Amino acid sequence: MSDAARPIGFIGLGAMGEPMALNLVKAGTPLLVWNRSPQKTAPLAAAGAQIAHSAADVFARADIVFLMLVDGAAVDAVLDRRGPDFASRVEGRIVVHMGTTSPSYSRGLEADIRAVGGHYAEAPVSGSRKPAEAGQLVAMLAGDAGTTARVRPVLAPMCRETMLCGSVPNALLMKLAVNLYLISMVTGLAEAVHFADRHGLDTAQLVAILDAGPMASDVSRVKGPKLIGRDFAVQAAISNVLENNRLIAEAARDAGIASPLLDVCHALYSETLALGHGGADMAAVLTAIEARTDSPKVTKRSAGVSG
Repeated sequence: MSDAARPIGFIGLGAMGEPMALNLVKAGTPLLVWNRSPQKTAPLAAAGAQIAHSAADVFARADIVFLMLVDGAAVDAVLDRRGPDFASRVEGRIVVHMGTTSPSYSRGLEADIRAVGGHYAEAPVSGSRKPAEAGQLVAMLAGDAGTTARVRPVLAPMCRETMLCGSVPNALLMKLAVNLYLISMVTGLAEAVHFADRHGLDTAQLVAILDAGPMASDVSRVKGPKLIGRDFAVQAAISNVLENNRLIAEAARDAGIASPLLDVCHALYSETLALGHGGADMAAVLTAIEARTDSPKVTKRSAGVSG
């Protein structure tokens, strides 16, 4: 049966997966979805998607299956990777891993899927929920040429750009490089807002100056107002950022790469989590910076001032 006669499968309807799947349906893609929490399928059903009764049902009825799942354990579970049904689920199918896991995990998953006659691609995305809702994500796609050629057009309703990154795990390595920049940029912005605030400056004016100058970006325009308004409603959660930070650090260590900025960020996001903000937006890293300032341990020397 041709792809045109069968739906595209989509598993994982979390903060990112739900709007991504909705954009596929709105674009007219025949879609078959499943989520571990059934109530999350309601908006997709209302939009016209078919609802599968199990993960196995998705693989039985779709030739291309997108996985937007939180971690490798969740991916392994829906694939039954360590169980008896793994081969029957993935043989002849294209499995597209869109979440963020370690590159080594992805490399191993590709090998296992290929070994039983399946096909595999990585397609992690750059962007948070708002770009996901607008279909403005940027996908990084890796896999063999035949597989990526079939996957790439299906990504179009979800992503404004799809960048071919070569073979697995290059897409995930690229995603980690992108996230390293994102984490350090948002943390730097939080520190700048804190610096201005503690000097009694108008932080709204700081953000206006940044927005008017060459350092402005879509990220700074979103995170700046959140920082000055102490709006920590989640877009990218502290806990998720910390996990991304861990994955980047692991990949850096495996390759013998220095990551000094990342290491500082890792400590700050760990401190933010310890302050009870794990479910808050990454802008809440501001609270860890404030806590360091307010600690009696802060001295001129620890602040980097020589005397």
